[in-house]
Parts: sequence; structure tokens; C-alpha cells
Amino acid sequence: MTIKDIETLISTDETRILELKKTTGELKDGLKSACAFLNTDGGWLIFGVTPTTLKTLGQDVTENTRREIAQALTHLEPALDIEVEYVDVPNSNGKKLIVMRFEKWVWGMEPYTYHKCPYYRVESITKEMPREMFVERLKAARPNEFAWDEQIAKEVTFDDIDEERIRNAVRLGIAGGRINVSAEGATVETLLGKLKLLKDGKPTNAAVMLFGKNTDYYPQLLLRMACFKGNQKNEFIDNKRQAGNFFDLLDAGMSFCFRNLRLAGKIVGMRREEKLEIPAEAMREALINALCHREYGNPRASVSLAIYADRIEIVNPGRFPAQLTPESIKLQHESYPYNLKIAQVLYQTTYLESWGAGVRRMMDLCEAQHVAAPEYKVGDNSVTIIFYREFDSQNDSQNDSQKLLNERQKKIVMLMREDRRITVDLLAASLSISTATVYREIKKISSVSELYREGTAKTGYWAGEIFDNQYLCHDNNIEKDENNDSQNDSQKLLNERQKKIVMLMRKDHRISVSSIAASLSLSMATVYREIRRINTLSELYWDGPARSGHWAGAFFDSQNDN
Repeated sequence: MTIKDIETLISTDETRILELKKTTGELKDGLKSACAFLNTDGGWLIFGVTPTTLKTLGQDVTENTRREIAQALTHLEPALDIEVEYVDVPNSNGKKLIVMRFEKWVWGMEPYTYHKCPYYRVESITKEMPREMFVERLKAARPNEFAWDEQIAKEVTFDDIDEERIRNAVRLGIAGGRINVSAEGATVETLLGKLKLLKDGKPTNAAVMLFGKNTDYYPQLLLRMACFKGNQKNEFIDNKRQAGNFFDLLDAGMSFCFRNLRLAGKIVGMRREEKLEIPAEAMREALINALCHREYGNPRASVSLAIYADRIEIVNPGRFPAQLTPESIKLQHESYPYNLKIAQVLYQTTYLESWGAGVRRMMDLCEAQHVAAPEYKVGDNSVTIIFYREFDSQNDSQNDSQKLLNERQKKIVMLMREDRRITVDLLAASLSISTATVYREIKKISSVSELYREGTAKTGYWAGEIFDNQYLCHDNNIEKDENNDSQNDSQKLLNERQKKIVMLMRKDHRISVSSIAASLSLSMATVYREIRRINTLSELYWDGPARSGHWAGAFFDSQNDN
């Protein structure tokens, strides 16, 4: 480096990457800044320049000066090799500038300390690094030593592992070709070993997070869900908290989405297709990512799912990968899992890909459904993925639709809600109006919000957005047709896949959606969709909490599986 290079560099004054000192009398303070450079974006430390006037005065350099600098550099840890340049200052009687260049810190490197204290750079200021930042970087540098998911779970035995959960997950891995078929009949302990969820023969935190039955001692294994009226957190429409393992939380999150997001329907050929307003698989991918990559070391933080009128936000308490930005993550990139063991198991069981393809897949799913691509928002200790809703851009809600209906139309909708199989003749008789008037009012209602008759006039039912489709909501279930022995009729209307789902529910009233999906080699989204279709034929709903509830309804009154 020449004197001209240095003059060009220092002409910018002290910045985030430059520290100027008049002499090595300030050597200790200078190396604090050097430590800060090593923990931030790198930088230059130059002795022999007056910080206020930027004059290149230089200083006398003796052998003792060189030894002092060399000795001071040994107090930077981890040890590193720094080249110290001594640059002559013209017309100064042999005085020199002392120049040192320090490389930037990269995620995964150990944090540096000077005299056992870590420093980092905030603009042009050198500050002591907060303990939380130091510990997080140390954990990232020593994953085998500090990673939360690799630590032994305290007071947890093999009896605390949900055998059904782990076997269903392994079956998916076998079907996907990622787990050897020999694992099918293995014991729980053997399966945990094959999935590398044991340490010193004991279950790890990752084992509890994925397959634990009792998570009372893990307050961070929680999903907070809320649906708000409008675009702010002022008024709740729906509010729920679910504790449990990964699969419990994923099931609860998807159920909440189906309960509070709209189903858009269209006629394709001879049948009607219904899709969630935001692609269900994209929402599922986002939830999986949030649960997999969050920072579990903080027991006070949890993943949250918030539904607003104009957007959906899934917030993950953690940090964005240092190698990526909210824009570059949308491009092809490598995978940088925060919890490596958890991510490896989710890959083996087909819940996750290992090539960083999840974000691209979410974008493709949204594009295929003509929905805006999701966006990321990065905070100091959180990552938020945002899906934008189009239905509510102008307060297009069920309440707004109801306000546009007159009193007679509201009564018609109310009667349809009470009995979705009610006929036009019965509507006319109930309201003391002609059938022609009923048809005319139904046409007006359908111009405000979707309303149509599904099926035949005798055995069909009323459907559409006007009923504010809520997933498995008991109040909206279609009542059985008492005049047509509907249990047998409903069973005859089920396809083979739906019959298998009902059969599994009858065998085990507590079976989860993910277990049904694993047993039938289906996606969870497909199971949700089939359950909703079954529900249109006869009463079927989940009664009680996600973990301890059970399937109930008119379908279980008959034992004929046909």
C-alpha cells in the first residue's frame, strides 16, 4: 500500500470500516476496533493519522514498537495472522504510518475477542458485543457443542415419544425413498437412532420437538394463531394457542387456515373445484419452514400465525441466514438450516427439501393460482413471511355481504344455514312467499356473494361463500336428510378414498389428519379437502382440542362402511 492509497482511504474520515489513531499510544483502543472489524464487516486500522484533521503525520517506529504491536495482536482470539505494513511518510524524517487490514466476519465463524471481551462495529463506533449476539454466534460456530436440537432432553424417556407419530413419519420416508424399508418394524429406540435423534443413548431435544407426547417443559413448542378483523391487531375474530410437537403444531396451523381463509370455487368440466384463497401447500411449506428453522433456545418465544383482512403473516423467532437476503432467497440458493438435526429428519420424512427449493416452490404455487408471491420481512430477532390476500382489498368480507342483503334475503340465508338441504318449496312455505319470489331473491343474493345449489333438487344442498366456509365448523355442517335414510345414501355417495378415511376414523376416533395422510400416502391438503367433501354429505367434525379431541358426527351413528 502506498501513501497515496492511504490518503485516498482516509479522505472519507472514520467510517464503519476505518479507524484512525495518532500514535500507538492508543494501541489498546485501536485493537478494540480491530476486534470490532473482525466481528462485523472488516476494516482498516491506521496509526499515524490525526483523526480530527486527517493529517498523515506518521510516527517513529522502533524494534520496541514492533514488539508491542506483535504482543498486542496475540490478545485477539481466535488467533490470526495479521500483516502489519509500515509505510514511509514523505519529508517526515523517517516517520511511518502503521497499517493493518482486518477481514469481515462470516456466519459460522467464531466471534473474536480482545482481552477476552468481544466487540462489534455500529457505524463508526466500537461497542462491546451484547451477550445474546456473542452466544448465538458461538453456537453457530460450534453446532455440535451448542445446538439446541442436539442436546439431551432432560427428564425424557422413550415412553415420552409418540410412537404413532414417528411410525407415520417413517412410513412417509420409506414411501419417498429416503428411509430404508427395514425401518418399518423397528422399535421406537431403534428409529430414533436411525434418525440420529439420540445422544449417549438418550432422546435429544429434536426428538421431543418432532415426536414428543408431553411438551409441558418446552414452552417454546407453541403456535399462537389469531384472525383479526381489519388490518390491525385491534379486534379478534378467532384466537387459538396450540402446544405440542411439530406435527401437532402443523396440523393446528393448517386447520386454523382452513377455518379462517376463504375457499374459492369454479366449475371445471362437469365438476366444481375449490381452492383455498392462498394455496394450501404454500401455507403448509411456510409453516414447516417457520417451525423447522426457528431459534428454539429462547423458551419465551414462539411461532405465530396471524390472519388479517389484507394479508397473512407467519412470524418465526430467529435470524435470517446471513448468506441470504429477502430478495436473494427467492432465487436459486443453497440450504442453510438453523436446526440441522431437525431439518435432516424433516427431509428424510419428505416434509422438507434439502436444496433450498421451498421458497421457489411457494412462489410457483402462488403464481399458478394467480396470487401475489410471498414476501419476507427481517427483524432483529424475527423473520416474517407475508402472503397477501386479494379478497379483502376493499373490505370484501362476509359481514359486508350481509349488510347488502335486505331482511327477506337475510332470513333466506339464515334458513339455509340452519338446514343446508332445505328446498325452495320449504323456503317459500316458511316465509309465506311464492317459489318464484324465492328464486328471485336467491339470484339477488348470489350477485352479492357466491350462492349455488350443489347436487340434485331432492338430495343436494346449498353452498357458496355466503356461508363463510369454515373448516369442520359444526354450525355450518349439513344436516342429514331424515326422509332419505341419509347414512346409507351418504355412504353410497363417498368415493373409495373417502370411505377409507371414514373407516380409519371409525377405527380410531382420535386419529390425526397427518396420520390419515401417512396411512393413505396422501398429502395433508388432500385429506383436508376430502374431509370437507365428506362433511357436505353428512355431519363430520373434530370435537375438542387438537391433541386430545376426537372425530364425531352423524357418520359415526351408522356402522355400515360399504
